[in-house]
Amino acid sequence: MARPCKCRRVCGNPQADYFKPRGVPISQLEEVGLTIDEFEAIRLADLEGLYQEDAAKKMNISRQTFGNIVESAHKKIADAIVNARALKIEGGVVKMMKRQFLCSDCKNEWFEAFGTGRPAQCPKCQSKNIHRASQDRGWARARGPGGRRKMCRRISI
Repeated sequence: MARPCKCRRVCGNPQADYFKPRGVPISQLEEVGLTIDEFEAIRLADLEGLYQEDAAKKMNISRQTFGNIVESAHKKIADAIVNARALKIEGGVVKMMKRQFLCSDCKNEWFEAFGTGRPAQCPKCQSKNIHRASQDRGWARARGPGGRRKMCRRISI
């Protein structure tokens, strides 16, 4: 029996979760699945240019695990590009490190880091009529055995 997956910290969901080759109808495409933690590893290593040790600390995993995640992600992305497949980003056992807020008045959406407290007003229009975005609400309130908070959730979009 495989060991359960350790919770990984990520900074948020991707802005787009589906990519496909131009000119090919979706019905004719095969999909390659990239998990949210693989997406985060690619973001930290390739976009931000962090060393594996530093990126692993940000995700709360070992350096070896981070290396395995990046290698897996690179293979999946290469497969999607070389073989003209769609890339779908979803799933994984993750803990979001940023919260998404929405202003009810001006419809502005923005992110705040966990641990910074609830913002007092919208940064765009200064309205106090703000709330958490619906996709970002409520999952950390779930209770597990013994009344302890579940800090991670398995995401499947």
